Amino acid sequence: MKHQHIVVIGGGASGLLSAIIAKRNHAQVTLIERNPKLGKKILATGNGRCNYTNQQTHAEHYNHPDFVQHALEVFGAKKTIQFFEKLGISPRIEDLGKAYPMSEQASSIVDVLVYEVEQLGIKVMCNAKVTQVIKKPNGFTSTLSDGQQIESDKVILATGGKAMPGSGSDGNGYQIAESLGHSITALFPSLVKLKLNSPYLKQMDGVKIQGTVQLLDQNQVIQSEQGDILFTSYGISGPTILQISRKANEMLLEHQDVKLKVIMLNQMTKEDIERRFQLMQDKPLELSLVGLVHKKIIPAIIKEAGIPNPSIRFSQLTPKEKSKLMNLMFDWRFKVIDSKGYEDAQVTAGGVRIDEINPLSMESRIVPGLYMTGEILDIDGLCGGYNLQWAWSSAYLAGKHASI
Repeated sequence: MKHQHIVVIGGGASGLLSAIIAKRNHAQVTLIERNPKLGKKILATGNGRCNYTNQQTHAEHYNHPDFVQHALEVFGAKKTIQFFEKLGISPRIEDLGKAYPMSEQASSIVDVLVYEVEQLGIKVMCNAKVTQVIKKPNGFTSTLSDGQQIESDKVILATGGKAMPGSGSDGNGYQIAESLGHSITALFPSLVKLKLNSPYLKQMDGVKIQGTVQLLDQNQVIQSEQGDILFTSYGISGPTILQISRKANEMLLEHQDVKLKVIMLNQMTKEDIERRFQLMQDKPLELSLVGLVHKKIIPAIIKEAGIPNPSIRFSQLTPKEKSKLMNLMFDWRFKVIDSKGYEDAQVTAGGVRIDEINPLSMESRIVPGLYMTGEILDIDGLCGGYNLQWAWSSAYLAGKHASI
């Protein structure tokens, strides 16, 4: 039986795992990476700790649940944890099912993957950028930027998207996929900080609160996230915002009006606030809010409520002013005008159209022998280890089926 020669383009998460699986399945594998070292992007994940999967991973955590279902069934979070345990990674399970290495170092994930690549004898070419892939009757020719050409039976395209371009993800893979006849959907940053149009951003810069953020479409709540919210000089950030950012950016792309509703006081009711103001009614307004909300937010709330004098006593406010002030604690609206770019994004939304890929094998329906994994496809998940899980799951299928 002939052993397949597979070229894997991209030495990130999905490229490394697909190369390992293919080699274990007796294929001859050449792994090509444009950076001087393998796994550069992995080092930046999870704030350098690498949230490499999530125990609660489910198809519904992704933009195309039906497409990812099979991959997650074959190589889901449990199999991923077992795979890495065999390589030496003891899992540390944290809130909401997030899995990190016990060492709390993303470099641990890279080290064990690279060691396995070396042990298996996979040929690695670093500082090598693939600029063209041509399909031939009996295989593929991959051309490097220095003109070198590599022949192979199969190709696995694992180049990543456009997020974190400093790691080498500059969208080159989309061009290769397009040149081979594939279609690319609209691309935009996801899991990214949002820019707001608000006059209060400079004075609220650096304020972090525990609250709820809701994404609104024509005043209807379409997504709600609870947790840390961080105001910045350009807008808003925090885990809640990252989760909402995909849908917000999608709406912006479609030129829709995008509004966020911030609920600052999760633990209190309007009745609680009314009782508090009764106790504080003889204090200057700005002082009556101290101990309730962050000091840097107080001037902004008072202005937003349309109250010109922050030193006025609460008892002197009109009923309309009192109502507006209290409502702002539970419903403060902000207009989203943009997001930070790919440099700040954790993942790219959009990519190669999924109807052009076989979800059972990750093989192209257009070019037999071509496989695609991870972020290059129009698949992205929520924040919390889901995107790396997709990298591993899709890579497992591609490595397994390409080596047959």
